[in-house]
Amino acid sequence: MDFYKDSTRVSNAKAEVNYTWNKQLILEGEWNYFTRAEKWYTDGLIHYSRYPDRYYGIGVHTADSNELLFESRRSKLEVSALRSIHKHWFIGPNFRYINYGNISADELIPFRELKDASMFSVGLDLYQDSRNNLLNPKEGTYLRSKILYCNGSNGRYQQFLLDARAYLKLPAQAVLANRMLHRFNGSAVPYFDMSVAGGDDFVRGYFYGRFRDLNLSTLQSEARIPLFWRLGLTVFGGYSYLFKHSLTEQNAAKWNAGGGIRILMDKEQDVNLRLDYAGGENGQSGFYIAFGESF
Repeated sequence: MDFYKDSTRVSNAKAEVNYTWNKQLILEGEWNYFTRAEKWYTDGLIHYSRYPDRYYGIGVHTADSNELLFESRRSKLEVSALRSIHKHWFIGPNFRYINYGNISADELIPFRELKDASMFSVGLDLYQDSRNNLLNPKEGTYLRSKILYCNGSNGRYQQFLLDARAYLKLPAQAVLANRMLHRFNGSAVPYFDMSVAGGDDFVRGYFYGRFRDLNLSTLQSEARIPLFWRLGLTVFGGYSYLFKHSLTEQNAAKWNAGGGIRILMDKEQDVNLRLDYAGGENGQSGFYIAFGESF
């Protein structure tokens, strides 16, 4: 959405509605918005769902045979409201609320942590973004750092997030995108706010929630190569570490790799439709369709 015909970058938002004959429901909306001349920036997420999910326990050594299908009612809200302090630099508060309720399954005893719970957090959000395009960056850098103070059903804990990205131009209009992400938690964190490897945002190639633990460190790289007409090709991969205390914990590393096709859907705003396939250890894999790049 290009509201301002000046140096303000294009803002965007998306909405998702899913409903099944079994009365299962997902409602979700996300946004990021720059005010005129980028004096303010806000982004956030609002989510409500009644939908089944899979749970495997905590740690990187959980087995596929541990899979538990459970039902729950989930509500999530996250909002950041940031003020510009320098060109491409913003700072301000971040608020989050998460609630998991009405949890039920055939057998919950193996996972005593899987219970109704909620959390609220408030913290400081530092944001730097010089990317030329938020959905399809070809140059620039991105840095997001959050320090959050959380109050959850298990007690109080702190959370720290560092997300750094860089985009380098290559010959033939190709782009090399790199991402380093660290997410650290205190010991009282509830299961739903632990660091997770998987899904479209955090390490493609693993089911979201297949592996979770207190802390996550990951390095991901992706080469984006234009082909002809509106088509492009990507190859990507990386290494991730899920751990409780140290990166040196045994077998904490998880690799992922994959590739995909890009179809340019909007020439004016330079927005692609993304089709990716990725794999990881022990036969894990995933197929992803979305507008805009993963990072």
